[in-house]
Amino acid sequence: MRHVLTALLLTVTASAASAQGRPDTTTMTCKQARATVLRAGAIVLGTGGPTYDRYVRDRNFCAPTEVTRAGFVPTRDTPRCFVGYTCFEPGVGDWFGDF
Repeated sequence: MRHVLTALLLTVTASAASAQGRPDTTTMTCKQARATVLRAGAIVLGTGGPTYDRYVRDRNFCAPTEVTRAGFVPTRDTPRCFVGYTCFEPGVGDWFGDF
C-alpha cells in the first residue's frame, strides 16, 4: 500500500510540474521578455502557440562547442524583440559570418 501511495504522489507531482507552462513572450512587453532572460541566464520561452526556444543571456550558458546567435521573439508591443541569444552547434560553413 505504501508503494502505491508513493507512486501516486510522484505521478501527481510530475503532472503538476508539467502543467506549469513556460513564460509566453506574446503576453509580455519587449522589456519584460528581455529582463526575464537577463534574470534567468538561460530559459525556455514560449513564442506563441506551440512554438518555443531556449534563450540565453550570453555564451556562458551554452555548451563549450556551441556559439550564440541573436534571438528575436514576438512580444505584446514588438513583433521582433531582441531578448538575448540562442545556442547552436556550428557546421562547416558556419564560421566567419556565414551564419
